[in-house]
Amino acid sequence: MDNFIVSARKYRPQTFDSVVGQKHVTTTLKNAIRSGQLAQAFLFCGPRGVGKTTCARILARAINCQHPTPDMEPCGECESCRSMAEGGAMNFFELDAASNNGVDEMRELVKQVYIPPQTGRYKVYIIDEVHMLSTAAFNAFLKTLEEPPAYAKFILATTEKHKVIPTILSRCQVFDFKRIPSDDIVAHLRNIAQHEGVEYDEEALHIIARQAEGGLRDALSTYDLLVSFTQGHLTRQLCNENLNLLDTEYYFRLVDYLRAGDIASSLLLHQEVVEHGFDGQHFLTGLCQHVRNLLVALDPATHKLMDVSDVERGRYGEQAVNCGLALLLRYLDVASDFDYRYKEAGNKRLFVEVALTKLASLVTYT
Repeated sequence: MDNFIVSARKYRPQTFDSVVGQKHVTTTLKNAIRSGQLAQAFLFCGPRGVGKTTCARILARAINCQHPTPDMEPCGECESCRSMAEGGAMNFFELDAASNNGVDEMRELVKQVYIPPQTGRYKVYIIDEVHMLSTAAFNAFLKTLEEPPAYAKFILATTEKHKVIPTILSRCQVFDFKRIPSDDIVAHLRNIAQHEGVEYDEEALHIIARQAEGGLRDALSTYDLLVSFTQGHLTRQLCNENLNLLDTEYYFRLVDYLRAGDIASSLLLHQEVVEHGFDGQHFLTGLCQHVRNLLVALDPATHKLMDVSDVERGRYGEQAVNCGLALLLRYLDVASDFDYRYKEAGNKRLFVEVALTKLASLVTYT
């Protein structure tokens, strides 16, 4: 059997333009390469899985590329690009500070810095999770970071910028990576699915993107898991089942019952949810989120604030208009109050049933 390569590695961007959702960073880096105004040290900050190490590797290839493209991308074909791709580059070093955080490791690195590169223009050092360095290691690194040889470039990466000491921050050009928008994640997943011949629902891709919370690596890991679980047929139902998520279809049905004042159907729906293994807190929190989306859906101008597919966005808009602003505000007031007080309730099931009864009774007084 062929060795399986996870999507996060197989589809790791090889050029600045293929990096997802960080155009403000990649554009600045390309302009710096074009103008020859490269800083001596860079600090890439941001959440996990958003492209910090990927951009660091692309930058390392680009500044040593023998034949860069007119857009300052690495060519991928010269000796320098090939040696880095194969892991044999003698002027490229990557250090994981989480496991090499002592002063001895840093002193050894500093010694290497002052040996000129045998090939290429620059020696590039990538230090990942730099906030994990000990205070002594930071201090041993300071002078070299401030006045390195002209051929040395440092690219530091961290998920916790606040833990990096100010004397390091002041010596670096800082780039803040942002969480990747769900639409960008969905587009990337769609391209991969099409390339791999995986059948998918748009709703399924949006579910994966929402769960990733702006981290592309997390999204790709979840995608690989679900492709295996569904045998290459990504559907909304199967994704919810595998990720143990409560399908929004329950909430669309529930709000219809509440708007009709149908207490019995509301209680039976709750029973159905309980039988699927979801607790009352999860149910109430999801209801608050659903009503929030309905409020946002009342005005087309705020539809973009909903992290859902176009199909679901239309359903939210239709149900929101049927409910109206006054009723939705009442729903949110009651649901959020019960959600807040849930932990204090003695009989959890009764507590949720009382909440549903109150919600279904609101239409009488609206």
